[in-house]
Amino acid sequence: MISQQQFDNEIEGIITNAIREDVGDGDHSSLACIPSSAQGKAKLLVKDKGIIAGVAFAKRVFQHIDEDLKVETLIEDGAEVKYGDIVFYVEGPSQSILKAERLVLNAMQRMSAIATKTKTFVDLLEGTGTKILDTRKTTPGIRALEKWAVKIGGGENHRFALYDMIMLKDNHIDFAGGITKAITKTKDYLKAKNLDLKIIVEARNLEEIKEILKTDGVYRILIDNFNYEDTKKAVALIGHQCLTESSGGINEETARAYALCGVDYISSGALTHSVYNMDLSLKAV
Repeated sequence: MISQQQFDNEIEGIITNAIREDVGDGDHSSLACIPSSAQGKAKLLVKDKGIIAGVAFAKRVFQHIDEDLKVETLIEDGAEVKYGDIVFYVEGPSQSILKAERLVLNAMQRMSAIATKTKTFVDLLEGTGTKILDTRKTTPGIRALEKWAVKIGGGENHRFALYDMIMLKDNHIDFAGGITKAITKTKDYLKAKNLDLKIIVEARNLEEIKEILKTDGVYRILIDNFNYEDTKKAVALIGHQCLTESSGGINEETARAYALCGVDYISSGALTHSVYNMDLSLKAV
């Protein structure tokens, strides 16, 4: 997985690019009618229900925009919220509050939706020992925010990107000439490059699982698009040789049944690609 420094750099890059995109050469609406000396206060108002996420990110945005902005936090990331709750107050130069407003809202609305959906999966899997994972099916440019939101919701992050873990999926296997060749070439590559990366291999059927198990060094087998019965058979075949992960269209209706098949992880792209933003507002007080 990526280091904390790498993650912090990603977040800083997101803030810098978002401000460039939204503010450009100036927030002329505010510059036109609000004096630079004006001071103001605003509240982050919840108009929905779910899990709040992005409070820590909002603080970073406010500090990036203007170090004179002060935030009073009433509700922390990961807490359940309902309509009418006030998450925080921000106080300081009015122009700066308005400059930060849209970035804070856009990020928190989406992060809160992801955290809420993740928490739904976490609750569904309670007591099974199976953990929920995200995927790389994220919005380009804001992956760090979306994966942060998954963590806030109680889920776990899969690999962050292509560079921090090996994942041999169906196309890799087919292009490489088969499972054994793909794994062997990968291990040789890692050794030659002096890289210490975990290897995950996707299996499309039980025969492929048997072939994967003939080679040491696989960290996790991705049991992709299996039905319940075949998933149970796959878990029994794999035993304790490596970790197991179910994937492929798993949703709220099917997640617990797959968990009860005995897999260590379930991965779902829906955590990040199929959510409806939480309704939040930043209002002057």
